[in-house]
Amino acid sequence: MQYGICNLSIVPLRIEPNDPSELISQVLYGELFKVLEQRKTWSRIRLAFDKYEGWIDNKQYLEISEETYKNLKSQDLMLSADLIEYIQDDKQQLYTIPLGSALNGLEIMNHSFDGNSIIERHDKPNLIKTAFNYLNAPYLWGGKTPFGIDCSGFTQMVYKLNGYAILRDASQQATQGIPLSFIEESEPGDLAFFDNQEGSITHVGIIMEDNYIIHAHGKVRIDRLDHSGIYNVDRQMHTHKLRVIKKII
Repeated sequence: MQYGICNLSIVPLRIEPNDPSELISQVLYGELFKVLEQRKTWSRIRLAFDKYEGWIDNKQYLEISEETYKNLKSQDLMLSADLIEYIQDDKQQLYTIPLGSALNGLEIMNHSFDGNSIIERHDKPNLIKTAFNYLNAPYLWGGKTPFGIDCSGFTQMVYKLNGYAILRDASQQATQGIPLSFIEESEPGDLAFFDNQEGSITHVGIIMEDNYIIHAHGKVRIDRLDHSGIYNVDRQMHTHKLRVIKKII
């Protein structure tokens, strides 16, 4: 088994081993993974944080030993806390990194960082404060950053920045936590899930106070939430059908 760490800012994770293939997620700076299969130019990996799998370009990561992988994985995550920051390599070259990049591997990559970081777990009310960092970020299928993010990438990153691990896709996240019977039972920070006509869960957002929800749909935006689902305040219509509310923490 081989292991790796992402030494670039935002690396695409694809469903197939080629550049035109669908983007299914992103690997942010400092993220760890196992290499499940290695070909001439691509590797199939499994991320340490959420066990998500996909293909990454061999030129876009650094191989590390199993000992280094296990040592870094055992540490509490230290994440960059600003929308964008810089790390510097041993040649004094700068690399941009986005909000939520992992900083535990700085030393092994000979990188330095002097920005703001997060390491401690925050209380539930802080989830909404963190979510506002992504407000108006454009929707991007597979995205995980303020420069492009999808609905479940948004919820995962907000929770991650507060010290909580949830899975990558909306349908996976819906398997976690405790279901609530009514919106009135929910608290700010709980997750609301929505399904399509076939009954498959395809969307997720973070519940706010006073029956509002923040979610990624076109962009990260705030809309109304009622027992039917999400009511888009700009289009004056319901856009998503409510399936279940989950209390994760």
